[in-house]
Amino acid sequence: MTDNLIVRAGPFTFLARLETALAPKTCAAIRGILPYRQKLIHVRWSGEAMWIPLGDEDFGIGYENHTSFPAPGQMLIYPGGISETEMLLGYGAVHFKSKMGQLAGNHFLTITSNLEDLTKLGKMVLWEGAQPIEISNAP
Repeated sequence: MTDNLIVRAGPFTFLARLETALAPKTCAAIRGILPYRQKLIHVRWSGEAMWIPLGDEDFGIGYENHTSFPAPGQMLIYPGGISETEMLLGYGAVHFKSKMGQLAGNHFLTITSNLEDLTKLGKMVLWEGAQPIEISNAP
């Protein structure tokens, strides 16, 4: 089984890798839901990022490889707790927060190609609204 993924978001396609060595439980949970389809919306509190609100969905994971400051192209999952469960994809400067305060999410995926398109995607989500996202295994 490969750690390589394809992320299609809006009109853009990115190659990505699962961070299985750093977040094995999180990556196993993500593998279990692939292909994953949802919508990205722009964050409200965290800066230059997009997110997928997941309400009270429970992936059965705790914290591993967690951060509040993901780099562009890093995708996090917040497993829930003081705020709702969510995924976050940074495209610029990010300080992961909610209205409850600072959060930390598990860095489980890293975009490895077409990083220059992340800013375009982020601005599209900000100014044009929600965009579809699909995360799937690479062929």
